[in-house]
Parts: sequence; C-alpha cells; structure tokens
Amino acid sequence: MKLKEIFITLTGEQRLYQVPCPVIGLTGGIATGKSSVTKKLEQLGVNVICADKLVKEVYSYPETIDFVAENFPQTVSKEGSIDFKSLRQKAFENVTNKETLENYIYQKLPQQFMKAFSALKEPTLLVYDVPLLFEKKMSKLFDLTICVYAPKETQIERIMKRDSCSKELAESILLNQIPIDEKKSLTDFTIDNSKGLSHLELEVEALLTILLD
Repeated sequence: MKLKEIFITLTGEQRLYQVPCPVIGLTGGIATGKSSVTKKLEQLGVNVICADKLVKEVYSYPETIDFVAENFPQTVSKEGSIDFKSLRQKAFENVTNKETLENYIYQKLPQQFMKAFSALKEPTLLVYDVPLLFEKKMSKLFDLTICVYAPKETQIERIMKRDSCSKELAESILLNQIPIDEKKSLTDFTIDNSKGLSHLELEVEALLTILLD
C-alpha cells in the first residue's frame, strides 16, 4: 500500500520524528469521529498510530501517576488510580492547569511514537491520528493532512452523551481547540462524518482511491 507520488511532499529528514515512509496527519476535533475513521483505515490495511492511545500509555506509567498526584492530588485515588473525568475538569479550569498537564504528556510522546512505529513491519505508509495537529503546529511535518469533520453542534451533543457532562463543559472543551471549520479549511482533504457510519465508511474508501496507488 503506497501513497501516490504526487502526494509525497517530504523527505525522511523533514517528516515527524524523521520517519522514512510517507506520513498522513489525520486530525479533527473532539467527538468528530476520528476513532471510527482509524478503525476503518485499519480494516482496509492502513498502518495507523493514534496519539490518544500513546497518551493513555503514558498515563499508565507510575511516574506519570506520581506527577498527576503531585500537581492534581484530588484526581488520584488512595489506590493510585487516576479519575480522568475529574482530571479533565481540572485541566480545563484554567490555562495553567492545561499547559502543566499537556507539557508533561507531550514530552513523552516521541518515545511512545517510535516504540509503536518500530513494531510495524516495513511500513510504506503511515497515518498518524493526532487531535492537536494544528494546535501544536505540526502540519508541516506531514506529507498531507486530513480532517474528520462534524459540525460544532454535533460535537457538543456527542461530548455530552459520551462523557455525561454539561453543555457548558462541552463548550469549554471546544474553546480549547481550533474551531472545526477552521481545521477543515487548513487540511488538504476532508472526511465528512455528519451523515452516519455507512456514509463515513464510503467517504474513507473514496478518499483512499484518490490517495493510493
């Protein structure tokens, strides 16, 4: 499975973590459906690494739990488990909390990424699912970028249902991301996830026919 030559825009030295094969940056907003897209891509044989999964791995390390307990003690139980709903609320209370947490987690991601990449068998193409692609100014590190899109109103409804949270919290979470319509305008391609799973899967398949040899 190879990316068409016209879409290969970087050399290995220019790419994210100097990866030798072409890398597609997949992004979107919270609750736009990136997980559904990555699941379909994997079913079709595309190599995918998800930043959210790497973050979960970082959170599982004892040193990370110690860091969270030291900085956000009320979010860690006596048994040493993190209450992620409580941690999310603390993170979005103010900018300092969010930056403290993100800076720690993101400095651990390169090692986790390379660990995941080394487990792949001679990859000729990689999709990296990274929600904060534009927020972290990473777009120039990918051969091309794709946005998984759903309207803001749909995002809010999905966040409230998924996290059992208030509309106010859902909206505050979105305020910490670049608006989804802006992300859509910044990426090379868009996958529309506003019309149900069947339509989404067709969108993924159609895009791959454009991108792959």
